[in-house]
Amino acid sequence: MNGDGETQLIEVKVQTVHQLFNSMDPSPFHERDLDHNAEHFIVGWAQEHAIHSPLRLVVHLGQPPEKSGPQADIAESIHHYFAYRAELNAREFRELMREGWASLFIGLAFLAVCMTIAQTLTAFLGKWHPVMKEGLTIIGWVAMWRPLEIYLYRWWPIRRLGKIYTKLSTAAVEVRVASA
Repeated sequence: MNGDGETQLIEVKVQTVHQLFNSMDPSPFHERDLDHNAEHFIVGWAQEHAIHSPLRLVVHLGQPPEKSGPQADIAESIHHYFAYRAELNAREFRELMREGWASLFIGLAFLAVCMTIAQTLTAFLGKWHPVMKEGLTIIGWVAMWRPLEIYLYRWWPIRRLGKIYTKLSTAAVEVRVASA
C-alpha cells in the first residue's frame, strides 16, 4: 500500500470490453452496469488503498474493441456506474440513519415504560421486587441495542463504501489493448 496522496493503481484484465459490463443490461453502453465480478474486483482493490489517495484504473483488453477509441466510452461508463452506486449508497446511509432515529425513539420509550413499571410495582411485589426491577431494567436496555448497533457499528462501513464509490466515479481510467 502506498502513502496518502500518491495515485493508487488498479488493473483489470479482460479479454473483451463486454466482459467488463453486465450483458443482461439493456441500457445504452455508457449507462450499463458493470459485471458483478468486475465490480467486486475493482471495489475490493480500491478498499485496499488509502481512502484519500487518488485512483487510476487501467483496463487491459485482450482483443481490440469492435469500434475504435473505447477509452472515452469505457471511462464514461465506469464513472457513470460508480456515481450511481455512490448515490444508492447515500440513500442507504440516509435510510439507516432514519431507522436509527426511529429505533432510538422506540427504545427510549420502551426503556421509560419498563423503568416506570419497575418503580410502580415496588409497593406490590414485596421480596420479588429486586428480581422484577432488575428484569425490567435489563429488558428496557436490551430494547436499546438496535439504535446502539446502528450508531456505533453499522454506519461507518456504509459511509466508507460510499467514499470508495465516489472516488471510483472520478478515477482516471486508461484502456490498453493488447497488440496482436
